[in-house]
Amino acid sequence: MTLPSLPRLPNVVPRSGVSPEARRSLRQLLGDVDRALAAAFGEGEGASALARRRGDIVERIVVHVWHASLGDSAEAALFAVGGFGRGLLFPRSDVDLLALVDDNSPALARALEHFFACLWDIGLKPGHAVRTVEQCRDLAAQDASVFTSLLDARRLVGQPVLGDRLRGILDDPAIWPPRAYLAARLAERDARHARYDDTAQNLEPNLKDGPGGLRTLDAIRWLGRRLANAPDFDAMVAEGLLEPVEAARLTRAEETLRRYRYALHLEAGRAEERLLFDYQRALAARLGFEDEHAKNLGVEQFMQGYYRAATQIERSGTQLVERFEEMLDPATEPVPVGADYVRYGSRIAPRNPHLFVRRPSSLVEIFIARLDEPGITGFTAETMRRIQHAVSQHGESLADDPQVLGAFLALLRRGAPAVDALWRMNRHGLLAAILPAFGKVVGRMQYDLFHVYTVDEHTTRVLRTVARFADPAARREFPIACEVWPHLEKPELLLLAALFHDIAKGRGGDHSVLGEEEARAFCTRLGLPVEQVELVAWLVRYHLLMSTTAQRQDITDPEVVHRFAAVVGDWEHLDHLYLLTIADIIGTSPKLWNAWKDRLLADLYTATRFALRSDLTPPAHAAVRVRECREKAMTVLATEHMDADEIAKVWAEFPDTSFLRHRPEQIAWQTAAILRAHGATPLVEVHPFSVRGSTELFIYTPDRDGLFATVTAVLDRLRFSVMEARILVSNTGMALDTFLLLESDSQAPASLQRAEELRGRMRHALSQPAGHGPAKRTLSRHLRHFQMAPRIEFVDAGERTQLALVCTDRPGLLAAVAQALAEAEVRVHDARIATFGERVEDFFQLTDRSNAPLSPDRREILRTCLLRHIGSESPRTSVHADANA
Repeated sequence: MTLPSLPRLPNVVPRSGVSPEARRSLRQLLGDVDRALAAAFGEGEGASALARRRGDIVERIVVHVWHASLGDSAEAALFAVGGFGRGLLFPRSDVDLLALVDDNSPALARALEHFFACLWDIGLKPGHAVRTVEQCRDLAAQDASVFTSLLDARRLVGQPVLGDRLRGILDDPAIWPPRAYLAARLAERDARHARYDDTAQNLEPNLKDGPGGLRTLDAIRWLGRRLANAPDFDAMVAEGLLEPVEAARLTRAEETLRRYRYALHLEAGRAEERLLFDYQRALAARLGFEDEHAKNLGVEQFMQGYYRAATQIERSGTQLVERFEEMLDPATEPVPVGADYVRYGSRIAPRNPHLFVRRPSSLVEIFIARLDEPGITGFTAETMRRIQHAVSQHGESLADDPQVLGAFLALLRRGAPAVDALWRMNRHGLLAAILPAFGKVVGRMQYDLFHVYTVDEHTTRVLRTVARFADPAARREFPIACEVWPHLEKPELLLLAALFHDIAKGRGGDHSVLGEEEARAFCTRLGLPVEQVELVAWLVRYHLLMSTTAQRQDITDPEVVHRFAAVVGDWEHLDHLYLLTIADIIGTSPKLWNAWKDRLLADLYTATRFALRSDLTPPAHAAVRVRECREKAMTVLATEHMDADEIAKVWAEFPDTSFLRHRPEQIAWQTAAILRAHGATPLVEVHPFSVRGSTELFIYTPDRDGLFATVTAVLDRLRFSVMEARILVSNTGMALDTFLLLESDSQAPASLQRAEELRGRMRHALSQPAGHGPAKRTLSRHLRHFQMAPRIEFVDAGERTQLALVCTDRPGLLAAVAQALAEAEVRVHDARIATFGERVEDFFQLTDRSNAPLSPDRREILRTCLLRHIGSESPRTSVHADANA
């Protein structure tokens, strides 16, 4: 399909205005043009050509309205600025205009007011300013963003002399000289990137203003014009600022983002610049992406196209800034750095410009030299260019070059400092050349709310967290991890495991198993001894084991710890796995790490070390464990001068399960609370920050059916998340219920004030004969796009039945489940709650009201009740979140 032709507009009588009929005709014309452009886009026309054609058509209409409103005014001129100034208008972009006037007289002000009002009436959205040349000069001198906007100013109509005077502002060397302008642009970039977590790899990136977005390309051109009189890529190539291949890459990346932006405006029906979940699937379909399999969805391929383009733009932008800085501050005399390198001030370069081609291992060795040489902050711009040329020339042969692999291993053996070098190697494309499998996950996202970064970005964040364990300043945040790190004999093995743990994402199989194969093959090529190869491969294979064990199983059960320890085998494997698990959680999403998970993993780590120290001796008999817990709890209570006989009376009520499933400190706390209450019920105790890294709620009240539903409804209304629940009944029929809680919004333990509020509200609710129902709240915008059919499974568990519930998270979910359990006349004895992004995996230990396992009929009744309360929608997407946190 050809582009819509430029419209022929009738001649106008100057200053006659635009009649209502003419306005309707112009609105109709714009609508016809937009529909024709959208059709052309759907048939494959390029976004840049379409945006330029829309800009040309809108320019004709704007000039037409100007003549009708102001005629050939000698007092004013109209300029296109912003994207319109660059000749581009996307489907829903604002039409940015600057009216430059000699003197804003009342008559001229009225004419301009009518002009802009007419533009609104015909369906354009003018973003406009009216200024004198002097005002422009003053504002531009004060604000670099105003000065920048004038760089794109393009006169549409009006007095040419005003255009000359505007160019005089831009040509004035006193207004934003090159060094000051560069500093201002970099400060603006840093502030803008900080709003987007300083990475292009977010789940809902901003096409325009995010890192590596279209604004980055605009900034490159602004800097080129101001600093080198090179306003476009071709001019930068001519000036030696860009290589032709670099310019071609930037052009391709820009066309990708423009295509995505054009489609986004059409899909959203407004000037939306964020690739929100609301649009991602529809955009992928519109642009022809299709699902390959459940772990390589069309939407993931679509987003990978964005991430790779943004990464290319961000990488090139960073290198161009380096070149501009060098241009402004010419190189000093070279100072030798070893036999192969020299430094120019704080930048390093090879002595021989052909070194990277002649000796490929030097591509890695220069990163080692940068680490070793004090005061080096980067490479020269020419060095960065030569690295890219050499990587492109050598290609994947680097992955099998023994000298390259030897240098790579030498880098890894630097331990924590190597992480910064690995991050920089990734930015230059060198890491993907040495590890081709890593190149396949560059820009690879997973369409869920759990993994908030692309695989490559996640991997570099995992590595950076690992490096923090070597920093004494991090000891307060990671006390055990910082204690474990110095005991690693070969820290490079942990770095290798971190590099490979997710390297097989998106292939369609179990990424842990496939990644194990990749890791074993690469470590063998590195020449590592067999035992080291197998340690790295094992870590990749089982990198999810510790987090899933801690979050899905009862780690206070010695049998659980014993089984986990049997898989781990020895302290060396445990130490590496513990560090990798923490780093994996933090690198998956900053919101995932909290005090409760910290304590959970620390408890499992400590218990496993003890089990391994005991040579995996089977756990002590239950009676022995009960006695040991009693003795330790008594020691704690003795410090509070509690009467031993009174304690014994309370403990006579406690079932043995209390002593088997609670810590001695918890038993002592519960006992002291019961004694202080002197028989008053309901007893509600809240420990704001317990030994379990969370807020602990203890309830002691006559047991009754529906009690769990009442408690969870109150917690839901107060916006507490339940991490774990222990539901016990004393020998005298009293509920001994324990809940571990975090604030739903912050995922932090409760403050003293919130703990007191919880205590009062819970006590009031338990004093009422009828329980509370769950609060009614709507799904968040994010969750609406990740609905899945609930999966309900029942498993025999001795004297109980285990319910495994996997479904989409939503506000009030646990309270709704509790209502279903109450309706089905089922009792809860234990609950473990785990949330992974939009995916919930909850496990409940249940019996009927006679404390017997659920019969087949009772299970079906419960299934029906659950589906009625939590919904049974068909899945809108294949959710494949891994529980790697």
